[in-house]
Amino acid sequence: MSEHEQNAADALQNNSNELTTNTAEPPPSPPHTANSESSLPATATAAVVKVQEDDTVITDNNDGAEDESEAKDNSSNNVEPKVVSVATTHSPDNDRLPDQPPAPEPIATKPLPSPPSASRSTPRIQARTNTLLPREQEVADQAMMEGMDALFNNRFSVAKAIFESRAREDPLYSLGKGAMAFIRAIISSTQFDADRAIDELSETYEFANAQVEAAQAKKPLKDTVSQIFTNLLGKNTTGLPTNTRPLNQEELKEQSGFMSNGALRAHVIKAECGLLMSLVWLSQETVLGYLKMGLNLRRAYSSYSLVWQEYKRMGQDFSQHMDANTIAAVQFGIGSVHLVLSSLPPKILKVISAFGWHADRNLGFALLKLCLESKTIRSPLASMMLLTYYVLLTSHAPLILNSELMQPAVDCLMDAQKTYPNSAFFLYFAGRVSRLSRSISLSTQSFEYARRVSQGDWAEAPMTTLTGYETAFNHAMQLNWKAAAEHLDQLTSSHSRPSFVKFFYAACMEMAGDRSEAVLAFAEAAQLAKKNKNPTQLDQLVIERVSFYENSGYQDLDLSLPALEVLLLWNSLACMSHECLSECMEKVDEALSLIYERERQEYQIRTTEIAPNVDPPDYYCERGTLLLIKISILNAMGRSHDAIVHLNWIIDNRSRIVGAKWIVPFTYWEAGVASWSMEDKRSVALAMWQQALSISGYVLEYQLAIRLNLAITHANDLGVPSTTTAKSERKNSIGQQQQQQQNGHRRSLPATVRSTESPSDT
Repeated sequence: MSEHEQNAADALQNNSNELTTNTAEPPPSPPHTANSESSLPATATAAVVKVQEDDTVITDNNDGAEDESEAKDNSSNNVEPKVVSVATTHSPDNDRLPDQPPAPEPIATKPLPSPPSASRSTPRIQARTNTLLPREQEVADQAMMEGMDALFNNRFSVAKAIFESRAREDPLYSLGKGAMAFIRAIISSTQFDADRAIDELSETYEFANAQVEAAQAKKPLKDTVSQIFTNLLGKNTTGLPTNTRPLNQEELKEQSGFMSNGALRAHVIKAECGLLMSLVWLSQETVLGYLKMGLNLRRAYSSYSLVWQEYKRMGQDFSQHMDANTIAAVQFGIGSVHLVLSSLPPKILKVISAFGWHADRNLGFALLKLCLESKTIRSPLASMMLLTYYVLLTSHAPLILNSELMQPAVDCLMDAQKTYPNSAFFLYFAGRVSRLSRSISLSTQSFEYARRVSQGDWAEAPMTTLTGYETAFNHAMQLNWKAAAEHLDQLTSSHSRPSFVKFFYAACMEMAGDRSEAVLAFAEAAQLAKKNKNPTQLDQLVIERVSFYENSGYQDLDLSLPALEVLLLWNSLACMSHECLSECMEKVDEALSLIYERERQEYQIRTTEIAPNVDPPDYYCERGTLLLIKISILNAMGRSHDAIVHLNWIIDNRSRIVGAKWIVPFTYWEAGVASWSMEDKRSVALAMWQQALSISGYVLEYQLAIRLNLAITHANDLGVPSTTTAKSERKNSIGQQQQQQQNGHRRSLPATVRSTESPSDT
């Protein structure tokens, strides 16, 4: 274990000892009374909207005409009577989710939020101009702060009740409901919850937009055109207005004033809805989802940049014109946009289309940390965003990014747990961070705490599924195949990716020695994957691997290690203990010995018979997969030099590996990891990763692209010089390779990955 990993593990262990005293037993349930939070249904969800019908009748006017009847004005004297109505969606009259939710409309067909149509007759929310001054707004938002504290202290029903109490009067409270729906959608990853979140956030978007229109606060055309041309000319590196300076005293006296705090607040809420919707679309991992993400993100950033421009014009007096929560919201939003975009690979950025500027990761960090330090409404969300960034990025490339991101992740986590020590969300992140520091037992303990503290409330079902899935991976990483299979078996019906869960279950049963159950589960996994009309990358992987096993009637499963394949593809081998890695190495060597014996027997036939009916042995895919697992194990154990010969065998025989196209690009990834560990070969690592990016048309392509982009960006940040890369894989053929060898030339691969071994060496 490295020094960084040991320090992180020690810090997490000390923090876990405190958590054990607080979370060893789940909190007792309060008595069921009419006023207690436990009186709400345990399965209640924030995505269910309870709409109360108004006594007034409002005519739908798309052209902005006034309502024919006047609504009862129960607002304070600080709110002007100017009204813009916005449509809301009908929802069931109760908060309990059905046991089996109805099949929702596919999320890909959901339109972006648009102004209400004249053909729709739905209840209306009254959007009045908000004229509260900054200090008055901060006092009015105290209840919202209490709701956020309740949300992150596992009192989900209390938080939901607070948000719903004023959701029809204040778009910020409506955003609170939408944020709960967003969190549930991300945790569960189900289509049903994703649809709910999009609907909630779309409604809030329209509410905030109506409040903006009521205040007549829109971006001047001159500023919009100026910013567009600045972006197109490439002079603007952040997408924020660059020609804005603080007004001097004379200009302050001459101009009528800044945009009102209420209007700025509405713009920020509107932008935050777009940001959260874009993250929901990103989680879908589909091309259409990436397109929708780009549309929502650009729309959100437009509103953020407008508020940013006003903020810059205010100069040092900004606190006199904006409330603290709105300022922090701008920091959270702009910081999140830059952090998200900086982590996406070019392949995805091309799909969502160019923004006209490059994401600034350092700006994203700085703004999110300012939001975190402000201790305002968005501060816990900023903690979650930073932890998500640290955890996901390090999980994609642990051997590359662990030394850089692990300590900031631990610091951020411990800071969040000072305020919310028993939060189920931060306990989950504690489990992920512990795993990255190779403290698997501590990780499992954190996941169990997270599950227990969320029992009997809104987050119970999704947190149980999420933590069960992570715990199954932990058991597999400790080679407890039976325990992993038991957890996975319980998740098949509730997880958003049932085909992969069933496939992983089958792989664990095969490793546990139950071949009959494994074969049945593999077949069921393939059927589940084929039922999906829009198969995901995981579905495609399941179909490909099961088809490969079926080609031999499952007789060649002894030559494969399916569970270790999963751990390889999910970069989990890099987080396993050396003892478990050594045991995995033994299993790989045993399987390689079986392949060698099979080849010897089949070649023996050719020494006694002329033109036998048996085809020549072809175990390139099996050997390539096993060698790739072995390479990853050697890298994780710090023995990268020993991996070179195996890397070269796969690269030399890459044209013969046709049954699993992902083997070659993942080999180039591991070649880069091996070279990175050799301080003087980091240019070679960069070349290997760039070579991997030149390959396309294989399963998990986008997943590997994210990993490669992170590693390449990290290398560029460190100033690693690039070197000449090999030709695109699509241009290589067996004939070209043979011609090169006849001419005495090798492929233009770096010297550190050239082989002197024969193709048959393992």
